[in-house]
Amino acid sequence: MIARHKGEIPVLILLLPFLLGIGLAVNFPPLQNNHWTMAAFICLSVFFILLNVLYSKIKLYRSNWIGGILIVLVLIFAGTVRVSQHNELNHQGHFSRSPAEYLLVRINSEPVTKNGWTRFTVVVNAARSHQKYKTTNGTLLIVLKDTLPKIGYGDELVIPAKYTPMDPPFVPAEFNYKKYLAHQNIFYQQFLFPGQYRVLVHNTGNPLISYSLQLRKRLVGKLKANMRDTNAVAVASTLILGYKADLSDYIRQAYAKSGTVHILSVSGAHVGVIYLLLMFILAPLNRLKYGKVLRVVVIIMIIWCYAMLTGFSPAVCRAAVMISMVVAGRAYNRYINLLNIMALSAFILLLYNPLYIVDVGFQLSYFAVFGLIAFQPIVYDWLHFKNSWISKFLWMPCSVSIAAQIITFPLSAFYFHQFPVYFLLSNLVITLPMVIIMYSGLFFLLLPQIPFLSKALALVLEHTILLLNRFLIWIEHLPFATVSKIWLHPVEYLLLYAIIVYLFAFSYYKKSWQLITSLACMLLLSISTGIKRTDNYRTTNIAWLNVGKHPAIVFRNTDNAVVLTDLNDIDKTFRYAVQPYLDSCQIANCRIRSLQQDIRLPWMIKKGGLIQFLNQRIFIINSPLSGDEPGPKINAVYLYITANPHVSLNSIGKKFDYQQIIMDGSNSNAYLKKMQAAADSIKTDIKILKRNISLITSSN
Repeated sequence: MIARHKGEIPVLILLLPFLLGIGLAVNFPPLQNNHWTMAAFICLSVFFILLNVLYSKIKLYRSNWIGGILIVLVLIFAGTVRVSQHNELNHQGHFSRSPAEYLLVRINSEPVTKNGWTRFTVVVNAARSHQKYKTTNGTLLIVLKDTLPKIGYGDELVIPAKYTPMDPPFVPAEFNYKKYLAHQNIFYQQFLFPGQYRVLVHNTGNPLISYSLQLRKRLVGKLKANMRDTNAVAVASTLILGYKADLSDYIRQAYAKSGTVHILSVSGAHVGVIYLLLMFILAPLNRLKYGKVLRVVVIIMIIWCYAMLTGFSPAVCRAAVMISMVVAGRAYNRYINLLNIMALSAFILLLYNPLYIVDVGFQLSYFAVFGLIAFQPIVYDWLHFKNSWISKFLWMPCSVSIAAQIITFPLSAFYFHQFPVYFLLSNLVITLPMVIIMYSGLFFLLLPQIPFLSKALALVLEHTILLLNRFLIWIEHLPFATVSKIWLHPVEYLLLYAIIVYLFAFSYYKKSWQLITSLACMLLLSISTGIKRTDNYRTTNIAWLNVGKHPAIVFRNTDNAVVLTDLNDIDKTFRYAVQPYLDSCQIANCRIRSLQQDIRLPWMIKKGGLIQFLNQRIFIINSPLSGDEPGPKINAVYLYITANPHVSLNSIGKKFDYQQIIMDGSNSNAYLKKMQAAADSIKTDIKILKRNISLITSSN
């Protein structure tokens, strides 16, 4: 439903400056803790109110633009103020402001155990120092080395106050976990082992959330008791209940590369399926005198109960708010512009938590809905079929998939760096299985255990998921299934959206300036990508990556690279740290070798510990130096020390002429401190990678 005039979508128009204010505050942290933003918001608001009161006296109708500018400024500053208020670090009672020996905390999330570690967040209620308690606030991430801790949501604990700030990404292009957690108001973490904490009292949290988590846990247990395949259980728990803890990376990857990862996030589509079922079941209520009102109340209550069960995720809340408003409006035969409803739901959620704006699921959800409302009718008009069955049951779902994929493509490329080529096929095929999974799963979970019926529903649910998984894995392994290594600069990301929006606007409104704007954005995007590609083909460098206790050196020659490491390409550390860096550099041909292997290439030769890379010489020291007999020194630009060889700077100086020493995290802390002190005393250039960002040295 597209608006012909901006007067049809006032909420959407007013939402834009509010979004701009939030975006400015998120991307420019100084705006979050300055009192002048609050003062500006108050002054502008008061001025706007006075102008409206004195509207007739001062004849403001002659200059309507003044009121428009004022309301835009008020909304921009409202966004920045809301972010500032939401940021826990700005609160005077934040626990980080109070030195303490122990913290009194309450668990405010469901503990999730994976690979022997249990993670959960806590609210810090008090800090104890010198036998005195001080009331505090703030959220802390706890990582507990325990696979079966006897704790849960709402439990109050006493823990030592030994938290540390979150680490930034040490490798270029690595996922910024620190920023991700900061957007959830988590700035500190603490590692605990059994015996380092004490449970004071159980189950003191919000009773509604506690009940929903316990109910979801029981329902997941019911799935596990009645289904054999663990992957099927994990997908069912994710699709129906939003419980992702058991979902394997293998299955997640299959859904991502086939363009169907959106169904793994409980969102509008899932709520829509429940809504359609409720509309069908409750249709007889329309015959009663107050049946319409009763049906609206029942539908809204059930939808919000489902939202509670899934943990009130932003996508589900957005869908619940939208559907609640649509259902209520249609019950009274009101005209409803869905863009207004969408904007209003976003405004409500962002008032509650402005940092939802940086949540990827929130962004994908809203962009997808916007695409379905604004773009799907345009796509549907591209083709016309005389056969109504083809038009309704084939082209209609195709137009929905195309519109959603087009509008979310820049987001997917920006965050996930890939594009699923066969998205249309996979999204068409999954429609029916998803409906079967949702309905069979909901009936199975909500009905009591009934002989034969429960067994039959569980069987249908499991085999439908297995069939869907096999199909998506097949799609994943088709030739050219995904276009990967897409790395967009934020400006390119915005240009891509401008191209899409103005092209669709031109196809609907037929105004030439919209086409010209889109073509201009295409030109700028082409220039930007061309410059980046040219730079890639002219770049040669050495990247000394900090990947914990593993050595990792990337020798890059244009779009070719050699990686010296003890990792292989299926290791988690390689996939999450090294591979993103290689992809961001647009590496087309990569060789992974161990530090012990010799290499002979036109641009790189390695023999033992000695490496000749273009015009630079590197020597790797991973064992004690042999022999102290005098002889000619080895010339090397860089010395790379790994595996804790315990060589001294004195012995190094006797054997090498070098410019810089680089030491990785595999060396012990004591050895690193000793070498740093020795280097400082003789003013030797030394770079220690442990808990520091990676080093990239140019070889051009």
